[in-house]
Amino acid sequence: MGTASSQLDPEVTEKVSRDVNDLISKHRVVIFAKNICPYCHMAKNVFIEMNEAYHWVDLSKRPDGREMQYFLADLTGQSTVPRVFVNGKCIGGGQETQELYKKGILQNLLNQS
Repeated sequence: MGTASSQLDPEVTEKVSRDVNDLISKHRVVIFAKNICPYCHMAKNVFIEMNEAYHWVDLSKRPDGREMQYFLADLTGQSTVPRVFVNGKCIGGGQETQELYKKGILQNLLNQS
């Protein structure tokens, strides 16, 4: 039994990998999310409060959203959403993002670009 993404067509996995890595490299903040998820909105609201631009990727509206979530699970070790990336590194989900903000750590991470 392999990882979730290893169960997918290799061509699909390769495309999803390229797409995810491209998004992470092009945007300072990327939130891979689902619109119905309260933790996803929790993460988004942190960046709104900080007046920090972010790129929202709604996996529930993408035709490859399921595959992208599998790839993110392999990449980050967590299968849940949101998966929040700052300057190319995953900082966790909604609660972790909120905690990092409250402790002042998130601001430092954003300044490391």
